[in-house]
Amino acid sequence: MLVVEDEDVLADAIAEWLRREAFAVDVAYDGDAALERLGVNEYAVVVLDRDLPVVHGDEVCRAIVDSGGDTRVLMLTAAAAVRDRVAGLALGADDYLVKPFAFVELAARVHALTRRARPAAPPTLRRAGIAVDPGRREVHRDGRYVPLSRKEFAVLAELLRADGAVVSAEELLERAWDEHIDPFTNVVRVTVMKLRRKLGDPPVIETVPGAGYAIR
Repeated sequence: MLVVEDEDVLADAIAEWLRREAFAVDVAYDGDAALERLGVNEYAVVVLDRDLPVVHGDEVCRAIVDSGGDTRVLMLTAAAAVRDRVAGLALGADDYLVKPFAFVELAARVHALTRRARPAAPPTLRRAGIAVDPGRREVHRDGRYVPLSRKEFAVLAELLRADGAVVSAEELLERAWDEHIDPFTNVVRVTVMKLRRKLGDPPVIETVPGAGYAIR
């Protein structure tokens, strides 16, 4: 996720709420910084304040749409008039939320946009006796409930979404953490180790030397 909001306190609060929902979140406090991040990172959803300094939110939205990618835009604004909402959607925004808003509603809209940003997936991810329900954030193995931390859940979900393909540590860092994570950290290896222990025997997460991890 990328949160673009010039009110620092609000931006950080949105980012923290979304991280609690197991999203990896970057933050930009003006339109120019947002365009810089969009130039180097791929985001499933951008939570975009319309009234931004330096580069207006409308220009950021146009740049996202013109890029032709799959990034979804949730536009935020203090303007509640119908014509303002229509104008925002006409720019290419996928959804529109008027300030002030409830964080729980914002999170629900982001979840909905995330489902639209990636190819359709079954409601419950299943492989090798593991069942992951993204909506309820529940994991079971062979019918046994497995309690996981937010990051463990995010890593496991990404491995299952790969449908047997290898996922590199770099890809897991990008999808489950944010841009501030040290790229040389061993946090992915440690998280996978904890996952293996919690999921139990026989082991289902395979280490592919020099490539990453997979659940076959």
